[in-house]
Amino acid sequence: MEKRPIPFKKIILVCTNSREAGERVCCAGQDSIALHAELKAWVAMNGLKRHVRICKSGCMDRCEEGPNALVMPDNLWISGLDRAALEVVKAQLAEEFNVQEPKSIGGGA
Repeated sequence: MEKRPIPFKKIILVCTNSREAGERVCCAGQDSIALHAELKAWVAMNGLKRHVRICKSGCMDRCEEGPNALVMPDNLWISGLDRAALEVVKAQLAEEFNVQEPKSIGGGA
């Protein structure tokens, strides 16, 4: 085993766990797959792929509060991730990584 420093300044894990209908609620059933894809595309579009990694996560066992995400190394837990919260995350990333004119999906700012 070789220990290495983390190759990204920020890693965001978005729960995309899915369950059969009738079981406990799941984040995938609350649009987390689309939210993950949008955030990943936004990071790429704004040239942050070398600094920010967006990853899918399995169940974080807080399903009823979801969709959930974990931001590292900030140790920040986000529950109830929705489009409005995703815009806040994007704005914070843009500020932290000095993205002057953030691009968004669909070509707008």
